[in-house]
Amino acid sequence: MKVAPARVDAFLRRPDAQIAAVLLYGPDAGLVRERADALGRSVVPDLRDPFRVVDISGPAIAADAARLADEAAQIGLMGGRRLVRVREVGDAHAAPFAHLLASAAGDAMIVVEAGELPARSALRRIFEDAANAAAIGCYPDNARDLAEVVRQSLAAHRVAVSRDAVEFLVMHLGGDRLLTRSELEKLALYAGDGGRVEIEDARQAVADSAALSLDDAILAAAEGNAPALDRALSRAFQEGETPVAVIRAMLRHLQRLHGLAARVADGEALDTVLRGARPAIFFKQQDSFRRQLSRWQEPELRRWLDDLATAEARAKTTGMPAESVCRAVLLGIAVAAPVQPARSSAISRSS
Repeated sequence: MKVAPARVDAFLRRPDAQIAAVLLYGPDAGLVRERADALGRSVVPDLRDPFRVVDISGPAIAADAARLADEAAQIGLMGGRRLVRVREVGDAHAAPFAHLLASAAGDAMIVVEAGELPARSALRRIFEDAANAAAIGCYPDNARDLAEVVRQSLAAHRVAVSRDAVEFLVMHLGGDRLLTRSELEKLALYAGDGGRVEIEDARQAVADSAALSLDDAILAAAEGNAPALDRALSRAFQEGETPVAVIRAMLRHLQRLHGLAARVADGEALDTVLRGARPAIFFKQQDSFRRQLSRWQEPELRRWLDDLATAEARAKTTGMPAESVCRAVLLGIAVAAPVQPARSSAISRSS
């Protein structure tokens, strides 16, 4: 069966009794691992228990297809249900899992970790169609979910966080759940037990090279600088950013720009809009935002917001190369950015 997103947390805490195997897949490798750990602890409290937990790799299954069924059928030496964790698998390993689920040998829980699988994936189909198995997609957090992750992670250390800091973190984290957790742990250590995180603290603690490359790519696209966009995107991908995370970052940036552009269109002076932006615009980016707001108007931004949402869906569901989809939509934005400032008179009045 396919587990609906709204049911995932409850399912991980207490899987349905008839479920013998769960496939966790998707582009967010950190979220795959986090959910696999949570599901494993619902069966075995100590994931390092050598008597009840066994790890198998995809290559090991390819070398010995019978091993998967053998491990599932074994009985724990010290009692209790066993956990079999399987990593590094894909469609090439579909047949052993089909045989396992059809035979229903043993009572072990099989937790399978995979990367991104298209909708037509044979492995996904096996888990989604079987009555005794489940499949859970693991995609980068949306803004609302990521904000909750930020608040909960910091609250666990009794660290308060300002709204501006949360918004900044949402814009700069989220491509990989484990990396997000790691950055938040670092931020909590920086703030100290019982401390408070403000936006400048967040900037100093989480600004790594990948985030900086992503910022460069987003600003270059919005300013219409296609060569700079291409260079920054290449760096961001090399440093671990995922295409879906880049698309979402661009979407969040244009949403913010759309709100600011609407205020300018209503007659507010550009300087007033920039000073009143929340979260506050980083001082090194203020000139870039000024140039962007001189070029873009609200109707154009609204159209590109729709195109970005379509691109995200295409990257996740069509089987097209996600990086190509990402590059195409950001390049489209860069090319569409008006060359001549649309509000030169507004700028001169606000200067």
